[in-house]
Amino acid sequence: MKLHPSIFNDVIGPVMRGPSSSHTAASVRIGNLAAELLSDPITEALIEFNTEGSLATTYRSQGSAIGLVAGFLGYDTKAPEILTSEEEAAQKGIRITFRITDYKAAHPNTYRISLKSASGETACLTAISTGGGMIELTEINGFSVSICGDFHETLLRLPPLSRDAEKALRELETKDPVEFVVISETGEGALIDIKSTEPLPDSFIDAIQKYCDVLQVRRLKPVLPALSRKNCTVPFLSAVEILNAATTNCADLAELAMMYESARGGCNQSEVWDKMAAIVAIMRASIESGLQGTTYEDRILGSQAGKIQKAVAAGKAIPCDLNNSVIACTMAMMEVKSSMGVIVAAPTAGACAVLPGSILGAATALNLSNGQCIKAMLAAGLIGVLIAGHSTFSAEICGCQAECGAGSGMAAAGMVQLMNGSAEQAINAASMALQNIMGMVCDPVANRVEVPCLSKNVMAAVNAISSANMALAGVDAVIPLDEVIQAMDAVGRSLPYELRCTGYGGLSITPTSKKIEQQLKTIS
Repeated sequence: MKLHPSIFNDVIGPVMRGPSSSHTAASVRIGNLAAELLSDPITEALIEFNTEGSLATTYRSQGSAIGLVAGFLGYDTKAPEILTSEEEAAQKGIRITFRITDYKAAHPNTYRISLKSASGETACLTAISTGGGMIELTEINGFSVSICGDFHETLLRLPPLSRDAEKALRELETKDPVEFVVISETGEGALIDIKSTEPLPDSFIDAIQKYCDVLQVRRLKPVLPALSRKNCTVPFLSAVEILNAATTNCADLAELAMMYESARGGCNQSEVWDKMAAIVAIMRASIESGLQGTTYEDRILGSQAGKIQKAVAAGKAIPCDLNNSVIACTMAMMEVKSSMGVIVAAPTAGACAVLPGSILGAATALNLSNGQCIKAMLAAGLIGVLIAGHSTFSAEICGCQAECGAGSGMAAAGMVQLMNGSAEQAINAASMALQNIMGMVCDPVANRVEVPCLSKNVMAAVNAISSANMALAGVDAVIPLDEVIQAMDAVGRSLPYELRCTGYGGLSITPTSKKIEQQLKTIS
């Protein structure tokens, strides 16, 4: 059930550990929801990945395995226990099996999961990671569902429905806190998914019992920070609409972002500001940690962010203070990610450094306030909403242009906001930045989100600065942002399968990459 994107669900977030949001963070969320399908703790789990999907080659190196098991154990996306989740599961006697299987999958990031509890209870589900930590459960025990983690979900297993029972269920949608009632039927009965903004009272289930037997009840808690709701309307869903709103309201892009997220989340604008302030604080702490140096054995690159600062101090780097500050901050953020530190996926973990590296790096060089940084992040978030709504952040679908490319477009708009530019200038900057990165492939060395990911993040951040300056100077972007996003999506989907984070093309299959892959296997 695809609803309007949220800045804090789809674009800037989750707060997480791990190399990949679409692998590590998404798998934690899938594991959280899957575990609640059983009334007792999991004792056995079989996870099957499709032979032609991206997870078949990356589920170990990009953290899907440890993330999923951490989710089974009840940990969240930022828990330090993610790294040792498989060992903890083994100590508790939980049998976890991963298998590569030839089955038909509609999405390259598909999880087919079979669970069993100590009491012998079982559950089967299919889930997908849709990009940037977002997920969707698409099937539970043979019933079609659409569960994305943005509601309290009450699942009722019922016999075949009578007309009276179906009528009573539909009437629930008129009552608080119910938002939607989704009915899935097979020849064996029905699965009713009652979506609500608060936990569903037992009285609702008692009322249903009057019309038919409720064979089973399962409650799934939301895993996303911003809940969805019925009849949600947002003020704009395109760049053209944003520009019209900017003129009507005499507002900049950050103000329009607060207007959008306030309408989307049913909250006031001060709450939106406070949420983004908290995210900026986490980003700032991550960069500071990275600049001090990170240690982690199981990775390709060691701590290198400080080398830029040392080269500048020694007069060995090209003297461009703002750029060098951005490069150092971008590298620092990527190194924290690769050492399993806490980061914010913005819009993904693989591209987590573009936005904070450029905004906070530039703000440091220019001695700008924290409030200006928050506004810049909000502006960037609104550009991300357009990309999430009309394309994807998944490299498995559209290549790295959907990750570092999207991050660069968002950052360009944020940089314009940082310099107090107009909404039109910010949107033009995003358009130019995305045009420059059209067609970027995703070909991680040794299936790790490090090389060329680090340098692509740096390139995307510097591209954002250049695009922002061109827009601020009045350079014509020529192609409107809405059209650029459409073109980017079409180009991404036409990229060869081998160049969309599968490990089967580009730098991923060079002799050096294969050698590094073997060396890392001996470490892990």
